[in-house]
Amino acid sequence: MDDVNWDEVVRYLDDLYDASEGLEQMFLGRKFTLDGHLVGSVGEVVAAYIFDLDLFTASTLGHDAKSRDGRNVEVKLTQRTSVGIRHKPEHLIALHRAKGGPVRVVYNGPGAFAWENAGRMQSNGQRSISLSQLESLDREVPHELRLQTVRKPPI
Repeated sequence: MDDVNWDEVVRYLDDLYDASEGLEQMFLGRKFTLDGHLVGSVGEVVAAYIFDLDLFTASTLGHDAKSRDGRNVEVKLTQRTSVGIRHKPEHLIALHRAKGGPVRVVYNGPGAFAWENAGRMQSNGQRSISLSQLESLDREVPHELRLQTVRKPPI
């Protein structure tokens, strides 16, 4: 991933945010948020870059990547104030990026910590946890349980 033009990635993402806002202005009362597969995939490649992860095939059930030390990693990226998790991941990386960036790591730690503090199961099969909760939990994660940051967020 060292040969990726991250400035170009930022430009494409900002164009998507502009398109989303434009559609919401055209169709008042409708939301055109970018969360979902698109934002999820962006989060996965950014986390892979930051933490030197090996990504699994897209849409692999359960986890998104494997760390260099063998941990299975679930990655979440959002532009909102919470993330949804469908299962207790071995390790969780939660990222946030508001329009214009940059990406920030909100949580880097055992998935069980987040799972145990998430809300009840919703009808969509997810349990929601706020970024503020994740930030609080992150402050309690011992250094040895974190994935090592290899590079700064590229966007």
